[in-house]
Amino acid sequence: MPDVRGRVRGPAIAAGVLLLTLVLMLPARAAAGSSPDTDGTGGTGGTAEPAPGVSGAVPPPETATGGLAESIATYDVVLAAGTDGILRVRETITYDFDEAGGHGIVRPVPFRRGDRVYEVRGIRTSSSTGAPSRAETTRLLNDVQISVGGGRREVRGRQAYVIEYEVAGVFTPREEHDELVWDALGRSWNVPIRNAAVRVEAPVPPRRVTCHAGVPGATTRCMRDRDGPYAVEFIQRALAPHEGMRIRVELPKRAISVPAPRYLPPRWAGDWPGTAMLALSLGMVVLLPRRPVPRRRAGTALAAAGALLVVADAGDDVAAHGPWAFSLGDRCLAGLALMIAGAGVLCVHRLRTDRVPRRTTARDGVRRG
Repeated sequence: MPDVRGRVRGPAIAAGVLLLTLVLMLPARAAAGSSPDTDGTGGTGGTAEPAPGVSGAVPPPETATGGLAESIATYDVVLAAGTDGILRVRETITYDFDEAGGHGIVRPVPFRRGDRVYEVRGIRTSSSTGAPSRAETTRLLNDVQISVGGGRREVRGRQAYVIEYEVAGVFTPREEHDELVWDALGRSWNVPIRNAAVRVEAPVPPRRVTCHAGVPGATTRCMRDRDGPYAVEFIQRALAPHEGMRIRVELPKRAISVPAPRYLPPRWAGDWPGTAMLALSLGMVVLLPRRPVPRRRAGTALAAAGALLVVADAGDDVAAHGPWAFSLGDRCLAGLALMIAGAGVLCVHRLRTDRVPRRTTARDGVRRG
């Protein structure tokens, strides 16, 4: 009997490691009924100190060769809360490209955080410096990727881009107030931001407005530039790559229309039966060479039945909310288990067929005298 155990074990272990890696990359499940986009800092308003060591204008960074490094010179954001519960955003980004140039910028805007989902719509882009400003949008995992520029034309030096969009379903109703928590700059920028300003506008005087700068969970308060009866403005200097400004706004109850938040099933929605079945299927693939292997037709049937289960489980979420809304439920996990078992059976039969020696014919056995 040909020894195929070694050849089967490697692919099986690799498949298990890949699956575990994908599971660990998925967002953690948020508690039911809670708002996953709060940072829990609970800070109060008032004038705050700027970041340590920061004073005045920030000079543009330079590379080791003396040229200007890529960075964002100014990042101005206006967050306008409407009485209809829609957050209207206008971002003006002054971007300094390095000597190599670039084709534009990419701004990811979240439409899902944990189980909470928003609606990003009405995207408009322009450029006051004449740079290409055509926008292309792509939904990727939890964000709407807004690509501004692109094409074959490269741009260099300082370019200004304006991105406008609306976000629906982003306000969270509380017992005594309605709340907005929003990363005004995002945290995906790979370049430093030298000067940033965020203006928050409300249709009524807000109860409280706070801003914290830095990495997620940071307690550094933004500098409060000016206050008005309906607007508050924050500024921050010398933000490192992947640092942002998180805004929290509390509005009086019934000042705006706040629909109930929308939630989707978590990415990993399987319970222990589906998870156990998936683990058993991986173990069965390793043990297949030690026992009588089912027929090839049985492996094909298992793989086909598993594919149908996966499609049936993911089809509801995908049809209602798009391809990035599916979650791994028990039916999907059971389908993956059947597909792994069926693929293992087919793989063993394929390896055994390749190891069978070619039959010799009578002509091959005749010796010439």
